[in-house]
Amino acid sequence: MITILYFAWLRERTGLSEETFNLSPGETTVADLIEILAARHPAAFQNRRTIRCAVNQEFADPTTVLHAGDEVAFFPPVTGG
Repeated sequence: MITILYFAWLRERTGLSEETFNLSPGETTVADLIEILAARHPAAFQNRRTIRCAVNQEFADPTTVLHAGDEVAFFPPVTGG
């Protein structure tokens, strides 16, 4: 099982700040998870290029493999000023 966190407009579009997900047997990547979540929350994941991901508080790319106990966060790009 992994914990999924949503921030900013992703939280608004999913209606959730957090949810849990049971990983399927075999290797699941961030890209696989995004496909699953896009089916559950199409409004949140319609423009995937604008979404960033972190696994266990480290930036992650689509090929990152997920493991039981991971925390996966989705958020919009961050700008500084």
